[in-house]
Amino acid sequence: MAMQQEWANKDYYGDLGVSSSASATDIKKAYRKLARENHPDSHPGDKAAEEKFKRVAEAYDVVGDEEKRKEYDQFKSMVSSGGFGGRFGGGSGFPGGFRSTRTDFNVDDLSDIFGGAAGQTGDGGLGDILGGFFNRGGGAGGRNARPSRGADVETEITIDFREAAKGTTFPVELTGEAPCTDCHGSGSRTGKTTTCPVCSGTGYVRENSGSFGMARPCTNCGGTGEVIEDPCPTCGGTGTVRRTRSITVRIPAGVEDGQKVRLAGQGEAGPNGTPSGDLFVTVRVRGDKVFTRSGDDLEVTVPVSFGELALGAAVTVPTLDKPVKVKIPAGTPNGRTLRVKGRGIPRKTGAGDLLVTVEVAVPKDLDASAMSALRTYAQAEKDSGFDPRAGWAGAQ
Repeated sequence: MAMQQEWANKDYYGDLGVSSSASATDIKKAYRKLARENHPDSHPGDKAAEEKFKRVAEAYDVVGDEEKRKEYDQFKSMVSSGGFGGRFGGGSGFPGGFRSTRTDFNVDDLSDIFGGAAGQTGDGGLGDILGGFFNRGGGAGGRNARPSRGADVETEITIDFREAAKGTTFPVELTGEAPCTDCHGSGSRTGKTTTCPVCSGTGYVRENSGSFGMARPCTNCGGTGEVIEDPCPTCGGTGTVRRTRSITVRIPAGVEDGQKVRLAGQGEAGPNGTPSGDLFVTVRVRGDKVFTRSGDDLEVTVPVSFGELALGAAVTVPTLDKPVKVKIPAGTPNGRTLRVKGRGIPRKTGAGDLLVTVEVAVPKDLDASAMSALRTYAQAEKDSGFDPRAGWAGAQ
């Protein structure tokens, strides 16, 4: 419920500068653009840029994930239509224009209205969302509380530029809750459980305040509706123990600095055999001595001589794989960028391009013969009428 309360005050589409109907591709493009523009490394000490970067990352973590986006859209739709009785800033009605004069709604009433009636399974609709708020799922008979899950885990790794561009695997060592090997995560020495005497197996207990009935998870059974008869002595009945484990994280090709990689089910183990949480790995990318990056394009600056630009040449240029020959046309100006198709950042649907910028390297020391030849050329250049400053705005 805490997550949904936070969502109520956030406009993730607005933070990314896209509409709520934007495609997944457009959302990804907007995130990459804003992340590059506001990255802390590009704005050291700029708190506004840092906060913008954090908001963009948070927004993409939600609407960039298909399942989270669906839940977020449903929740915001309910808020805007007043489906929570003003609790999150909406009106006093329910979704779809339904309003009621009753003042004695309780959890069962809400479940019946929004699809949580007995025998109905959750389908990702409003019943599932409200079931989550009241710790009740759409399980068999709609009776038991929604099973809990293990905690999500966040960690950060740093990899080289070329590893990020081509993809790699990276070992990560985590310390946290893991399934108990003695009871196989059940928490019970023999696997026996009994119905919780406090909640009678429902997983929740009622609290009545006047005419309004609320429910909260049963603290005796943790909302499961069952208690363990013979707790495992190793884990004390929780089904989990704290230990250090190593996993290998696969980093996809083209990952960008600051991007998060989600590994479903690799977080901490849930209690008593319930699902594990997720692992979120924030990837930091070291700079490279040769390449920089612009989206899926690689950028490289190649030093050349004046003669190679004036007369034309073929120069060897590095790539992520084997070097390639790039033809420089005669008369190419200094600073021009040449494009080599398909030699940029690899993707499943292709690859970006390699952008080669040529930059003249001026020799510092020339021998006598080279100096004489250069003076002869300079005079011939002048005699031909060539003026490098012709048409220049600063010319007098």
